[in-house]
Amino acid sequence: MKTTRRALLLASVTAAAAPAFALPAPGDPWAMADAIRRRIRAPSFPARRFPITDYGAVGDGATDCTDGFRQAIAACNAAGGGHVVVPRGDWTTGAIHLKSHVDLHIEDGGAIRFSRDPAAYLPLVYTRWEGVECMNYSPFIYAFEQENIAITGAGIIDGRSSAEYWWPWKGRADIGWREGMPKQDDARARLFQMGDANVPVAQRTFGDGSYLRPQFIQPYRCRNVLIEGVTLMGAPMWQVHPVLCQNVTVRGLTINGGGGPNTDGCDPESCTDVLIEDCIFNTGDDCIAIKAGRNGDGRRTATPSQNIIIRNCQMRDGHGALTVGSEISGGVRYVFAEHCEMSSPNLDHAIRIKNNATRGGDLEHLYFRDIRVGQVAHAVVTIDFNYEEGAEGGFTPILHDMLVERIASGASPHALDLQGLPNAQISDVVLKDCDFAGVTGDNIIRYVEGLRFDNVRVNGQRITPS
Repeated sequence: MKTTRRALLLASVTAAAAPAFALPAPGDPWAMADAIRRRIRAPSFPARRFPITDYGAVGDGATDCTDGFRQAIAACNAAGGGHVVVPRGDWTTGAIHLKSHVDLHIEDGGAIRFSRDPAAYLPLVYTRWEGVECMNYSPFIYAFEQENIAITGAGIIDGRSSAEYWWPWKGRADIGWREGMPKQDDARARLFQMGDANVPVAQRTFGDGSYLRPQFIQPYRCRNVLIEGVTLMGAPMWQVHPVLCQNVTVRGLTINGGGGPNTDGCDPESCTDVLIEDCIFNTGDDCIAIKAGRNGDGRRTATPSQNIIIRNCQMRDGHGALTVGSEISGGVRYVFAEHCEMSSPNLDHAIRIKNNATRGGDLEHLYFRDIRVGQVAHAVVTIDFNYEEGAEGGFTPILHDMLVERIASGASPHALDLQGLPNAQISDVVLKDCDFAGVTGDNIIRYVEGLRFDNVRVNGQRITPS
């Protein structure tokens, strides 16, 4: 059988996904976190500067600068790398495609404003949409099989999405959709059917007439990625979405969903060695959601997300603050989150794991410590195997070896909502030195084995597993 370039790439990604270090002694998972952190290194770039104004771009908020961005990126890449500089001003553009060794640097006072015309995101590109690979509109900022790429600076990246543009495709009346308007439902169902039927990705063509919103920023099968400092706003859907990438740093971002549907903040998917730190999230969905492909397509690509470090982040609004799932069929392992703060009456969960028997996937070695929670609308810690399809499916969800230490919360209906399935019990979850205050309802615990509490208090009273 002929070996394709794609097969080789997937094989190399999967091989590289295996931990390249000895496991630490039991009881010391954070020693592994330290080792992972030390080897995640942001790319560096030559001092060469390529201002987009040298390539015809005009920052008047009206001129189409798409070609100026394209030429500046091509010149920077051809020269061996450097910084494509976006100076003060409003720069209107269509899709931006990054190339190796290019830092897209948006200076303070500079704003990239993306076109609202769907044709500006053609031709179709190889992407992943809600966990399934396909050919769809280009993400607003996209890179495919590149290395040493960055988006940096103190400027703004504005997708200009709203209840008039992009969001109505979701099909919800509260964000602009009205009866008779187009929406994504039919194309979404068709894509998921293609994924489960293993239709070749090149034949899964969407784009014009399908109404599948593009992602905001998506590096795809890239190595050595840095996204730092910028403010994101007006996203069409998922905002920072690295897929099948290695060595990714996401640092110091301010991410605003603006009430948009599915505007997750940062969703690393099937990635290895990822650092997310010092970010502020105000999102229209999960703040951080770790993913690994959906259903049959996730099992086909079979690449987990692993070695994820999250620290010093603020989650001010969203659905789940620290989430694993739900597109998770390839599995997740070795996630470490610490020193985060979260609070909002609109924030449903502080820590949330969501899966079901249609997704499947092995979730293991998840570690959380030193988390401060003000208020959440449902539960502080949620593990939910009943998400969407629930028990309907033949792929048993698995979760084991999860440790939550030193989490303190101020108000919630429930401290814990841990629900496995009769044939898929959650196992080996430990909570240590946790203090849940202002809890108005009982814990919900079903189909859980090996649950341990060590100095855990709810409303001042020490509790034990029942």
